[in-house]
Amino acid sequence: MPAMILDGRALAKSLRASLQTDVAAFVAQYNRTPQLAVVQVEGDPASESYVRSIRKQCASAGIAFRLEQLPADVQQPAMDEVVQALSSDDSVHGILIQMPLPKALLADRVVAQLDYRKDVDGIHPMNAGLLAQGRSAFIPNTPAGGMALLQHYGIEIAGRRAAVVGRSAVVGRPMALLLVHAHATVTICHSRTPDLAAVLRECDIVAVAAGRAGLVTGDMLRPGAVVIDFGINMREDGSMVGDVDFASAVEVAGAITPVPGGTGPMTNSMLLRNVLDAARSQLSK
Repeated sequence: MPAMILDGRALAKSLRASLQTDVAAFVAQYNRTPQLAVVQVEGDPASESYVRSIRKQCASAGIAFRLEQLPADVQQPAMDEVVQALSSDDSVHGILIQMPLPKALLADRVVAQLDYRKDVDGIHPMNAGLLAQGRSAFIPNTPAGGMALLQHYGIEIAGRRAAVVGRSAVVGRPMALLLVHAHATVTICHSRTPDLAAVLRECDIVAVAAGRAGLVTGDMLRPGAVVIDFGINMREDGSMVGDVDFASAVEVAGAITPVPGGTGPMTNSMLLRNVLDAARSQLSK
C-alpha cells in the first residue's frame, strides 16, 4: 500500500490563515506592524525569485516587508554596516540574510553583525547554541517545518530510531537536534557513512538533506518508515526532485513528503511565524 503523503502545501495554507489572525491581533494590541527586512546581494536569479515569494506572503499575512538589495560587488564593510543598521532599527523585528553570499564576503562575519533576537532564520551562533541546549531559540525554518509536519500528522517520535542524512548547519544538524529533543534516538549520516542503506533500514524516521537527487531509494528503507525529504534539485527539463527517489520510496514508506509540495511550502510559514514571535518578544518588554 503506497505511503501516506505528508502534504506541506495544505498545512502551510492552514498556518497562513492562523498567522493572519494573529498578526491582526498583534497590530490591534501594539498599534505596530511586524516588519521583516531581507538583505540580498544582486545577481542570483533563484534568490530573487525567493525574495519575491517572501514579499508576496508577507503582504498576505499583514507583515511589513523591507528589502535591502546590495550590488553584486558589495564590499564587506558595506554589507556589515547594513546588517548592523537593521539590527539597531526598532521598526525592524526580523532580519533574513539571503544565503549563499558571494565568495568575496565572509558569511560568518556578516552573521556576527546580526542581533540574534531578530535572527528569524536561526543562523546566529547564539540561536544555534540555545537549540543545542534545548532552550528557547529561533530555529532554522526548514527543519522547523519538517517537525511541524510530523507533529501535524501525529507521527510518533519519542522512543523511535531516526536517521538524518546530511549535516549542514541550517538543515541536517538542527533537524537532528530537534528529533533528539523530541526523544528520538538519532544517527547523523553523511558522505563518509559506510553502508548508508544498512543504517537507514534500522530507522523508523528518515530525514534527508544531502543535496543529491535520488540518493535514498525505496530498497534502503525499512517498510513503514516515515520519510522527510528536504532536497531541492532541479533537472535539465526544469522539474524539481528531492534527495529521495519518490517513486520507489512511496511504495515502501509508511508516510513521505513529496517534492515539490512537502517541506518546501512549510519553510516560509515558519519564517513568518518567527517574525511575529520576534516582534512580540521585542515589544512586550
